[in-house]
Amino acid sequence: MGKDPLPDEEITLRLAELPGWAREGDAITRTFEMRYHGGVSLIVNVADVERLVGHHADIDLRWDHVRFAITTHDAGHRLTAADFDLAARIDRIAAAHQSQPHNA
Repeated sequence: MGKDPLPDEEITLRLAELPGWAREGDAITRTFEMRYHGGVSLIVNVADVERLVGHHADIDLRWDHVRFAITTHDAGHRLTAADFDLAARIDRIAAAHQSQPHNA
């Protein structure tokens, strides 16, 4: 997956294809509502996929939600195609865990 920084126009287009994800500076973020132990299970499943694709999110686990923030560290903390690919994978895993969007 490409590790070249994306222009702002492409970032906007890709975000439109990923409802629930938002841009925060040079990262994309999404929060899912789920209880703590469900969040741990979600994180383990996401970590397995991250290891396989060689790209990792920053993850924040709380008692009632899990927040993912994704940027490409080795591209100068900029957004790349790899970030959007990982976001789509996280969405599919979260759906399998029956997680709900979180209103932070």
